[in-house]
Amino acid sequence: MGFQGNFCPRCGQRSGIHKVTFKETFQDLANNLFSINAPLLTTIRDMILRPGVLLRSYLDGKRRTYYRPVSFFILMTVLYIVIRSVIGFDPFRNSMIVVEEGGPDPTLLTEARNYMLININNFLFVFVFTLALFMKLFFYKRYSLAEYMAISFYFLGIYTLIVTCNMFVVQAFGDHLQPLGIVIMCLFFLYAMVTFFQRKYFFVIVKSFILFILAFMTYAMSSYALSYLIVSVKQG
Repeated sequence: MGFQGNFCPRCGQRSGIHKVTFKETFQDLANNLFSINAPLLTTIRDMILRPGVLLRSYLDGKRRTYYRPVSFFILMTVLYIVIRSVIGFDPFRNSMIVVEEGGPDPTLLTEARNYMLININNFLFVFVFTLALFMKLFFYKRYSLAEYMAISFYFLGIYTLIVTCNMFVVQAFGDHLQPLGIVIMCLFFLYAMVTFFQRKYFFVIVKSFILFILAFMTYAMSSYALSYLIVSVKQG
């Protein structure tokens, strides 16, 4: 059955069939990143300027308006990895572990630390879960854990973007500004949560600050514990 136009009205298949080309492949990539079906720039803009509107809209079902949360998180992570490799930035070059006498094997601790730092982008998924879990514990009546997971992917996507920008600041002004990324993220998180819930500002700020600190500490300890376990198993 024939149809008019460039695409099938049922399945979306192109009417013209031809060999796959590089132009088509990269055009499809660009369309998925920047088209109206997946407006990346709109998502970044609204997530920074009016995060509460974006989060409520997404949870209310307006999901074609914004980039999907998991895809947004993954794309920002890939962007971070690429830029870090291009500029040769080592965000942990001055970090170290001090091992006291009588403690665990210092070599094992160091290898666990190195493993965690090398795979820090993979461990960000742990941060997504801990942030969602503590949001559910502190604001349990509002949304489900799955909904808080979606919100966390948006938050961690922005966090990765902040860290990416902070790399240039650190290279320009010194390593003492490395913690600036997490400080900015904490302030952004408080602002986003206030605009998201839109009431009882003081209690939302206090609860959001506590849950963010707890989520970050749990993420850091869990990531190191997992790294220690993995390294121990490999050596065993």
